[in-house]
Amino acid sequence: MQISIIDPSLFTLPYDRKLVEGLNHLGHSTTLHGRKLEVHDPDAAGVDIEASFYNIAGRPSVSRLPSVLRLGVKSVDHVWSMLQLLRTLRKHPPDIIHFQWLPLPMADVTMLSAFRRIAPLVLTVHDTEQSNGDSSSSLQRLAMRRCQHSFDRLIVHTSQGDARLNEQGLGARAAVLPHGLLADLPPARKQDTTDGILTFVLFGKIKPYKGADLLIQAFARLPSHVRARARVRIVGKPYFDIGPLHHLVDEHGLGGQVSIEPTFVPDAEVANLFGPNTVAVFPYREIEASGVLFLALAHGRPIVASRLGSFADLITDGVQGHLTSPGDVLALGNALAHLIIDRDFAVSCSTASLDAAASISSWTDIAKMTEAVYLDARAARHTARPELAAALC
Repeated sequence: MQISIIDPSLFTLPYDRKLVEGLNHLGHSTTLHGRKLEVHDPDAAGVDIEASFYNIAGRPSVSRLPSVLRLGVKSVDHVWSMLQLLRTLRKHPPDIIHFQWLPLPMADVTMLSAFRRIAPLVLTVHDTEQSNGDSSSSLQRLAMRRCQHSFDRLIVHTSQGDARLNEQGLGARAAVLPHGLLADLPPARKQDTTDGILTFVLFGKIKPYKGADLLIQAFARLPSHVRARARVRIVGKPYFDIGPLHHLVDEHGLGGQVSIEPTFVPDAEVANLFGPNTVAVFPYREIEASGVLFLALAHGRPIVASRLGSFADLITDGVQGHLTSPGDVLALGNALAHLIIDRDFAVSCSTASLDAAASISSWTDIAKMTEAVYLDARAARHTARPELAAALC
């Protein structure tokens, strides 16, 4: 099949790359449509990427504009890019159009029917809660739900996502497909120890829903003699004002133990970030599936996470680490303390995480499952709309 995968801002480039590789391995011809690659983007070697989006908004002159103007230019450019892509796909129709993200649902919803006349539409619903609960207008949420009703098939990664789509009356269109590892399992690694400093790492884009403030508060509640045996690192590119996080650190006198590092981490350095005696922490308020979780498992890290989405599906409390209720600072602090005090437990969690990583579906298997969703979408279209059969063959 000819497959067009669309991720305008390349929000999930590592996931896109693995999926494209898997589909191509099965003999399909897959093109990823997104923005131009940037210096700090993850490796995308071997993937055919068409720079279909934001060729105006991506110019240096636009990046220097005030944020309101910059967002306005990007919105207009997004609509223009979607229309140009629509024109391209009409000239060279694929067999499947698979959207990964709809960044501007209020505008996208008006164009999806035109895309659907070209080929069956599939959407991966990475976030069943719009923007994971971050500031987003009710109109945007409503538009996203309308968008989802425009697709022939929807893909989610978790039982939570499946349940939420069922609540919205979309269960018949939904398929639950696993999320794969975004890093190869390391051939060898340095062993964790039962003493020394334990480092809790919250890694990835720093956004409000990820609960960095909750982690700082939980760490601050620990007895000083327990806290002295640990450190906290919050590492990633911030997407909001992190001044209040620094204030929280200062307020609790944690300057020597909590570091906030607003920086991009290249792929080659992730292994060092998740080195021996580190614990991956995910105090998220909301999440569906987390690519960073799969990185952490691949590196054999103990996990402390909220009981949500892929964390709830893949982590067993007391085995790979601990699961806590979202927003429960006391429970989060207890989980941190257990790993600090019982280092034998932390080491056993590390081994269990590697075992969990080894059991995760391969990208070849995920590609086969995705292929089945595509075929199902095409078959359903032929059954429901016989007049389209010739156009879709």
